[in-house]
Amino acid sequence: MTDLPSPYKVAALYHFAVVDDPATLRPQILEQCESLGLKGTVLLAAEGINGTIAGAPADIDAAIAYLSALPQFSGLEVKYSAASDMPFLRMKVRLKKEIVTMGVEGIDAARAKGAYVDPQDWNALISDPDTIVIDTRNAYEVAIGSFEGAINPNTQSFRDFPHWFDEFSKQLDSAPDKPPKIAMFCTGGIRCEKATAYVKAQGFGDVHHLKGGILKYLENVPEDASQWQGDCFLFDQRVAVGHGLKQSDYDQCHACRMPLNAQDRASPDYVPGEACPHCVHDRTDEQRERYRERQRQVDKAAAEGRQHLGTE
Repeated sequence: MTDLPSPYKVAALYHFAVVDDPATLRPQILEQCESLGLKGTVLLAAEGINGTIAGAPADIDAAIAYLSALPQFSGLEVKYSAASDMPFLRMKVRLKKEIVTMGVEGIDAARAKGAYVDPQDWNALISDPDTIVIDTRNAYEVAIGSFEGAINPNTQSFRDFPHWFDEFSKQLDSAPDKPPKIAMFCTGGIRCEKATAYVKAQGFGDVHHLKGGILKYLENVPEDASQWQGDCFLFDQRVAVGHGLKQSDYDQCHACRMPLNAQDRASPDYVPGEACPHCVHDRTDEQRERYRERQRQVDKAAAEGRQHLGTE
């Protein structure tokens, strides 16, 4: 029996660009997406666009064609995947100071980023013993998968990355005859692209990042040739995907955000919506009561055949 195609197409998109008037652009993009019946979130800022949207395949294609035709977003980076259920509740276009929050003024990722490395060339770069490979994602993302040998900054937020790198860079060989070669990666390419701009602003010149991120790598590099180990965490209800962007068997703890595999969910410390083996001893009674009440609302919504708004 042939599997039916997934009814929803998901597009993760971003582009660093100079956007002179995001406030004027916002209603235009919102109207276009709503007219196509799409759901998801798009962020607009003076530094560019970032978002994830989902809908019928033809409608997603129409939205991407519309965005790519805007002069600011020529060269829009897009990663596609499929979902059996709609992963978002509504369509939002939000104005932001940054499309990915680093919290450092003056970082120009539109014009001062590192060099792109295509997925098919990534293995050769990170296999070079002279390359320093850095995972720019958060600790709970790295926990379920990364490239072999990559450095984990163990950050809790992308805002932590500049401080981490400032400390880490003190260890790097700064000899002029052999400047360090740095390769960075992230989920879809946006965080590592901005991270390269920060690293270059600190005086490092030989800086690279994975074009399209882990998602593009998993989509294009065959599993038998892959140097990726584990799964890739996502910021939507699919939680994680593996090679070929196939959805993985993970849930997420709503208390600590850690992705949970089957062994985690079988633990006596796992209470859906309230606690998991990673955080069961790290939360106060007051916090756990809040989580418990939230889960009661989620369960009530499910029993009534609707989705709880807080689960987006």
